[in-house]
Amino acid sequence: MAVPKRFCLTTPIYYVNDVPHIGHAYTTLACDVMARYQRGRGAEVFFLTGTDEHGQKVEKAAQTKGETPLELADRVVKRFQSLWEKLNIDYTDFIRTSQERHKVAVQEIFRVIQARGDIYLGEYEDWYCTPCETFWTETQLMDGNCPDCGRPTEKLKESSYFFRMSKYQEPLLAHIEANPDFIQPKSRRNEILSFVREGLRDLSISRTSFSWGIPVPGDEQHVIYVWFDALTNYISALGYPTDPDGNYASFWPCDVHVIGKDILRFHTVYWPTFLMAAGLPLPKKVFAHGWWTVEGQKMSKSLTNVVEPNMLIDKYGVDAIRYFLLREVPFGLDGDFSHTALVHRINSDLANDLGNLVSRSTAMLSKYFDGALPAPGPLAEVDRVLQGRFAAVFTQVDAQMNELAFNKALQSIWEMVGAANKYIDESTPWALAKDPARQERLGTVMYTLLEAVRLIGVLVTPFMPETGAKIAAILGRDPAVVQIDGHTAWGGLQPGTLVAKAEPLFPRIEAE
Repeated sequence: MAVPKRFCLTTPIYYVNDVPHIGHAYTTLACDVMARYQRGRGAEVFFLTGTDEHGQKVEKAAQTKGETPLELADRVVKRFQSLWEKLNIDYTDFIRTSQERHKVAVQEIFRVIQARGDIYLGEYEDWYCTPCETFWTETQLMDGNCPDCGRPTEKLKESSYFFRMSKYQEPLLAHIEANPDFIQPKSRRNEILSFVREGLRDLSISRTSFSWGIPVPGDEQHVIYVWFDALTNYISALGYPTDPDGNYASFWPCDVHVIGKDILRFHTVYWPTFLMAAGLPLPKKVFAHGWWTVEGQKMSKSLTNVVEPNMLIDKYGVDAIRYFLLREVPFGLDGDFSHTALVHRINSDLANDLGNLVSRSTAMLSKYFDGALPAPGPLAEVDRVLQGRFAAVFTQVDAQMNELAFNKALQSIWEMVGAANKYIDESTPWALAKDPARQERLGTVMYTLLEAVRLIGVLVTPFMPETGAKIAAILGRDPAVVQIDGHTAWGGLQPGTLVAKAEPLFPRIEAE
């Protein structure tokens, strides 16, 4: 696949009334890995995350605490920013919907759609769920409660601006059918196709019952509906409408919105129809991943089983958590979190497989060649087989990354870790070291082994940046160079390089 010169990807913006949990970490981490991978391929990357700060829920929560909504947002936003720092998330921009640049964009897109005749004033009456910020019809309720969260709804009647979403039913269907990759994975695409075919209703996009939000231009009694406001972040952060020739021109339409499956409809029905109505390009792909359960149960505050990422990082280390979350479950499916599974992955994959490979290789080089990398001699079949597998794995991983199949990519990388460990057993350097006549062969084996370690380090870097940097430093290379392109060909290590004897990368964890 041709490498994109520019690559834009986004997380959803996270609601400031939430405490950051493993689900937020999962989405953001997936985007970070993809951003690092694309940068390593030489692309200019725009990676966006941020916070959703408006709406009735935030207004009510702030009143309860005796502070303004902005004071609440300013306080809570730091939880997300500090977690992203701790999780080693390297984003380009952090958008807050309370920022002026965002307000300008939301009001502009509202004006454009209104001027085109697709926003009109009417009256709205339906059942409203405040926690979900969603209106439901009588028939959609489950025993009078919200069908999404199960909590009580209230009947609301108010003057409202409406968006003619019904007008875009056929254009949206046509777009989804003409672009098979627009909604991923396929099961989510089918879900949205059947929803749209059932018929789209016009959408209420303003409220008069609270004030914490962006006013409707020209009618400040109305606040713009929180989803119309929130979704616009994807272009407001790129400089729409004030800087059309800057990042907006370079990075929109974005390559992929990565979201949780609970907000699929907003991203694949509401957002594309808003953009169509405004005459703006649609994102290239929306990828909805699954939910995490904990020890087989849904995460909830009442069950006190919400997995807190800060605690996990403190206990197990950042790279171990990054590896586990993307290795354990196919991206797109639901996954179950358990400490037992996490400890097993750390001990098996990270300590035994990868850590042991690096420790054994550098210890033998230190013992047999005083840490100086020997020049390779003539290759045996076992050397050529290992080299050939590395040439193939970069192509394989590239295809898997472009499908956001992170666990498959890690599986491919770990097959190479296994192949390198097997190479040690097959080429028996300890036996070669006992025979002075086999010194040249020993040098070839050690060079082959350390070069395999280098290439594995290149492959793991987007997933585990600290580990990738450690491996580079051990091999006498610049740990700040994280390029993949130009560093995947066999023979990157220079003979004579001094290689450090590695400390264990991942100490084993004893079961408590």
